[in-house]
Amino acid sequence: MDINGISYRNIEKTDNKELADLIRRVFREFGIDRPGTVYYDPTTDELYELFRKDGSVYWIAEVDGAMAGGCGIYPTGGLPGGFAELVKFYLLPEYRGKGIGRALMELCFDSARSMGYNHLYLESLPELSKAVSMYLKSGFTHMNQALGNSGHFGCNIWMVKEL
Repeated sequence: MDINGISYRNIEKTDNKELADLIRRVFREFGIDRPGTVYYDPTTDELYELFRKDGSVYWIAEVDGAMAGGCGIYPTGGLPGGFAELVKFYLLPEYRGKGIGRALMELCFDSARSMGYNHLYLESLPELSKAVSMYLKSGFTHMNQALGNSGHFGCNIWMVKEL
């Protein structure tokens, strides 16, 4: 699917290494490459396999055939009924501020609705303040505690959005 000349597609097995490298690059950029985050999560190296789970989807954005970033929906264990988690939402710096992140989020919102979810939950970090600001503009609100069992004990910002 193309939106404004940007190509959006579902994750493929051949994306695993490039996507894991992209995610870890963003973590190093913001100095958040520490335990308790996706940086050290072993599933980061096998995202194609992770997103084969029912009730999940992962979208990749490409600009002129180059991976710009991605974002997904995942049925994280321990979440309340009707909830999924907005996960692994990262863009390389050269692609930020161009509407790509917003389009990825909208694709995830639409996917979550079509899968029957009525709420999205996410976890973040203060160092990702621009992303947190974007989440707020997209209808997410802050929560006082974590939901579910993501295993990302290093995150201390929790948000939820009603779809």
